Amino acid sequence: MNVGISVSRVGGSAQVKAMKSVAGTIKLDLAQYRELAAFAQFGSDLDKATLAQLNRGQRLVEILKQGQYQPMPVEKQVVIIWAATNGYADDLPVAQVRRFEAELMAYLDVNAPEVLRGIRDTKVLSDDAKAQLKAQVAAFKETFQASLNPAAGA
Repeated sequence: MNVGISVSRVGGSAQVKAMKSVAGTIKLDLAQYRELAAFAQFGSDLDKATLAQLNRGQRLVEILKQGQYQPMPVEKQVVIIWAATNGYADDLPVAQVRRFEAELMAYLDVNAPEVLRGIRDTKVLSDDAKAQLKAQVAAFKETFQASLNPAAGA
């Protein structure tokens, strides 16, 4: 390996602006999660803020998992990381996070293809795109939550 041109050394320089804008917080969230997870092994009395960070960290780890030979377009990576770091997966059971991701992408393909196209073409997550995502992800989450707990919707 040549350290001078190693991908890990290039890091953020190789990322599109949209990814940089959402990845900054995920790095910090995951670092805090790892630290808290190690600490939490020794104590059972955790405050609400600590539990919330642990819960978000678990979901972020799930979001970052990717099947072998299943590449994801950068615009979809940006969107799911944005959704996770903005708390849209925080209250989901960890076992449902990957399903949430897959169904959200399918939903956006149909209901907001222009947002995905905009991120792909401009390589930026604009304020307008964030506003549209906020509305679309909130609408999707409502139906997703109902599918997890059908008795609550009746």
